[in-house]
Amino acid sequence: MTATLLTVSGAAVLIAAALLIWARPRRMVTTPAERAVHTALHTASLAARPLRRGLTRESAHEAAPHLRALVGAEGFGVSDPDGELLAWDGTHEILAAEFTGTARRAVATQRPVLAQLPDTDHPGRTLVTQPLLSDSGTVVGALGMVTGSRPGPGALGALAEVARYACGQLELAELDASRARLDRAEVRALRAQISPHFIYNALNTIASFVRTDPDRARELILDFADFTRYSFRDAGEYTVLADELSNIERYLELERARFGQALQVRLRIAPEVLGVTLPFLALQPLVENAVRHGLAATPGGGTVTIEALDTGTDCVLSVEDDGAGMDPDLLRSWSLDAAGAVSAEGAHIGLANVDDRLRAAFGNDYGLVVDTAPGAGTKVSMRVPKFRPGIRP
Repeated sequence: MTATLLTVSGAAVLIAAALLIWARPRRMVTTPAERAVHTALHTASLAARPLRRGLTRESAHEAAPHLRALVGAEGFGVSDPDGELLAWDGTHEILAAEFTGTARRAVATQRPVLAQLPDTDHPGRTLVTQPLLSDSGTVVGALGMVTGSRPGPGALGALAEVARYACGQLELAELDASRARLDRAEVRALRAQISPHFIYNALNTIASFVRTDPDRARELILDFADFTRYSFRDAGEYTVLADELSNIERYLELERARFGQALQVRLRIAPEVLGVTLPFLALQPLVENAVRHGLAATPGGGTVTIEALDTGTDCVLSVEDDGAGMDPDLLRSWSLDAAGAVSAEGAHIGLANVDDRLRAAFGNDYGLVVDTAPGAGTKVSMRVPKFRPGIRP
């Protein structure tokens, strides 16, 4: 009886194992053509990574092996716009000097150059050099490949397509660099807009306390020094909300010293959003607008309310004043200059600058929203994602 039970039990285990094997998802079977396409796409993505940093000696060395694999060449060279060799990959390194000459010809003529190589063992060996020609007509470099025989239309077309692909990545790299330069220029323009009138008023306020309250003057000088140090820092295009709020507190301390009880400030800050990343000097101009245009010209002063709320995936920031407000149609009709300031009719400073930088960083869904009406104050709001890949302070 025991032996029978063991036999039945063993059979059950084998059946269960067979069922598991049968039920396991079958491995995907791909065709050689599909595998070739996948390999080519993967190789192209490996080449794109260094090229997105621009064409340098380092990026050329990293990209050359992958570009060579895409065209199936024995040897592969990359040159700069002057035809100077940046990288050579594969065999026949002795041909690097030959490639320099053909690269200069290809750059000068903006056309491919074929050079028959003297090789008794391989009489058809050829060096083909293709200029890297951008859509704007600018030559940004050249690619060269060594083939074991005289290349046909397929090989020449492959090199032309790889060159076009490399050019596209280099143009994207230049766009990234241009955007970074523009962002830095916009921040500098915003600093220039904010600083003159504020610095003048702050220094006058500090001077008024020097004789009457030296200790208060000393505190304000430290606040002023910390404010300017942060506002004119060189580190990065982004900051965290906690640092931006700290700088705003220094600004408000200086303005409260100037306006006294006429300026009231309310804060409503959710602690969980203090680490949110946002464009540098994105919030401070909104607070300065509220003080300058909302309250300074209002008899009896008023209140500025600053909020930072957690709304799930986003953080909603707003600055509101109970000052004079304005006609929304007038706000929309004001012409904007290149720095993002409106025409000088008592206009709000830097709103377009901040709006542009928010949209550039996070997309068109993240611009400024202005709610205002004559006699009803002004509220300016923005949404900032709590996390966005690639955006770091």
